Amino acid sequence: MSASVLVAGVGVMSSIGNNVAESLDALESGKAGMGDMHYLDSLLNGKLPVAEVKFSNQQLATISGLSSSVSRTAQLSMIAAREALNDASIKNFDQLRTGFISANTVAGMDKTENFFSEFLSDPSKGKLRDVVHHECGSASELVADELAIRNYVTTISTACSSSANSIFFGARLIKHNMLDVVIAGGTDALTKFTLNGFNTLMILDQNFCKPFDEHRQGLNLGEGAGYVVLVSERVAASLEKNPYCRLSGYCNANDAYHQTASSPNGTGSFMAMKGALDKSELSVNDISYINLHGTGTQNNDISEGTAIKDLFGPSYPKMSSTKSFTGHTLGASGGIEAVFSVLAIKHGIIYPNLRLTDPMKELPFVPETKFLKNQNIEHVLSNSFGFGGNCSSLIFSKI
Repeated sequence: MSASVLVAGVGVMSSIGNNVAESLDALESGKAGMGDMHYLDSLLNGKLPVAEVKFSNQQLATISGLSSSVSRTAQLSMIAAREALNDASIKNFDQLRTGFISANTVAGMDKTENFFSEFLSDPSKGKLRDVVHHECGSASELVADELAIRNYVTTISTACSSSANSIFFGARLIKHNMLDVVIAGGTDALTKFTLNGFNTLMILDQNFCKPFDEHRQGLNLGEGAGYVVLVSERVAASLEKNPYCRLSGYCNANDAYHQTASSPNGTGSFMAMKGALDKSELSVNDISYINLHGTGTQNNDISEGTAIKDLFGPSYPKMSSTKSFTGHTLGASGGIEAVFSVLAIKHGIIYPNLRLTDPMKELPFVPETKFLKNQNIEHVLSNSFGFGGNCSSLIFSKI
């Protein structure tokens, strides 16, 4: 088994930036990406803010190079994954055993919705090409083909933990000498189905979300994509630039408490974080920063917060939820936040938890509210907790 799995490249696209550089600028300036809907056609426009990527489908197609008939999910994936691969600058990429492990939850639903709205009004209408790429795996296959990845391609869909699971599955394939390079992460686009579904659950905030605030009202849905390029030690040694960091720990756990809610005592969250720490052979005192799952719902924040209290108390590392910037990007969230975690190590920074004014009374800690520079970030814990109790934690460590 390979001793270490290293992060050689990162790529991201979300409502706060179309690449890594723009995202870092927004995170430092405190510029959130939420607002009114401009590209999603919904009756909830003007009633619920969302965190949209600031391009139409046609504009995304121009940037990605994919056909405009391809789903928004695949377009976002292509742009972020290509940025990550270009960032890694791997020599002789075509001679290595490569994999693409991508996550999503909505697949090509943005196109399918358009088809059925037209078809139901008139059976002679509706473009069949809009349903060809409906299933989740299609987006991964389209991007893998464009990036010339042939050895291993798969799609993971475990709700909001999907991208985190993609990343540590990729790490396991490298550790077991099955692949040399894996582009891992995830993508998701906003759809009417998702927005209406979450609205039915009554967990969407009519204002900009404020995770871990006593008066939080819910989450804001977002979209985007985030990927890391994982490499073996052998490949890392051939790179012209040093890797960002290493993926030192990871764990997936399931509390099996409820279909759409976390256990109030944070059982799954606790198991995932504890398992990742055990895997990395680190203690709670080693963690410099926690990128919280932090959706802003009543249930999620108390569940995650309780688990952190039980595991880390009485001494807590700095922590924050970057969903206060990007909204909750569902299947993409673990990938986007993995990129942010890697950048925290690279640049010695900690992100603010926006709009946090009244800390939760039940918790003995308070997330950071200011952008902090010149921090010594040795180990970052990134949490991604999904529906059905599927909870995953990743640990990135300085080399």
